Amino acid sequence: MSRANLDKDPDEVAAMFDAVAERYDLVNDLLSLGRTKAWRKAATSIIAPGPGMKILDLAAGTGSSSEPLAAAGAEVIPADFSEGMLAAGRKARPHLPFTKADALNLPFKAGEFDVVTISFGLRNTADMDKALAEMFRVTKVGGRLVVVEFSQPVWRPFRVIYTNYLMRALPFVARFTSSNPDAYIYLAQSIRAWPDQKALAKRIAGVGWSNAQWRNLTGGVVAVHMAQKA
Repeated sequence: MSRANLDKDPDEVAAMFDAVAERYDLVNDLLSLGRTKAWRKAATSIIAPGPGMKILDLAAGTGSSSEPLAAAGAEVIPADFSEGMLAAGRKARPHLPFTKADALNLPFKAGEFDVVTISFGLRNTADMDKALAEMFRVTKVGGRLVVVEFSQPVWRPFRVIYTNYLMRALPFVARFTSSNPDAYIYLAQSIRAWPDQKALAKRIAGVGWSNAQWRNLTGGVVAVHMAQKA
């Protein structure tokens, strides 16, 4: 994928992530100016994992988002559709049950999970509404959805600065830190094209989730969207 393809062909997106898997966590920490750990901690707090909970962590990549959920005693299934990411995850965290899964056709039975979460992956699905509907299907009645995704900064001057960083600085930095800098051009453009907080909450509610709401992190650079299966 030489540049952003917002049609998000699944094979091309998977290949893109295969190519960046080995250094993905490191490069993300650099490009986010070290904020990824804080965002992950905030998401874990919202999920509130504990013994007896069964959690599906979609687009789990190398398992950095799954690790704290498992450490709290929850049963966690880290899932991803990139073979490269799964291989890197199994190498880094062999104790976690990494599973290949397509968000548009999840290989799990209906009502299986207490929480379904996806961090920085919903944006890369070919059909967001179908992905959200599949997450709804595999969640128990009374269970929850937690989506962590890049969003729109709420303060306009900062939003302008942030957009310029995404489109100019992020690809520039990626050229010196990533084995596949074109992937980060795609990521920057996909973030810029992504719905804002209110629009995403409406899409979540549109497939059947109840009480869709969000919490902004870092002034809206990232938003954690939450909903429930009533």
